[in-house]
Amino acid sequence: MMNTGAEIAGPRYPDLVVQLSGTDGNAFALMGVVRKALKVHLRDTCTPELVKANVELFTKEATAGDYDNLLRVCNAWVTVL
Repeated sequence: MMNTGAEIAGPRYPDLVVQLSGTDGNAFALMGVVRKALKVHLRDTCTPELVKANVELFTKEATAGDYDNLLRVCNAWVTVL
């Protein structure tokens, strides 16, 4: 596995904590939890266009591979519990 640096730098939004453990392990459910959290977290500090762009970028990255990729992307974007 290639190190992209995300593991070293930490999540893009470290102050956004998302509980994924104990939820439905379905990939779409996990993506939905993070997408919703991003929308709520960013709406007070970003323009609607920037919120949409961030959510779309997260979704594109999250769906670009398998389930393990999804988990890596979630960890690269938010603090996961």
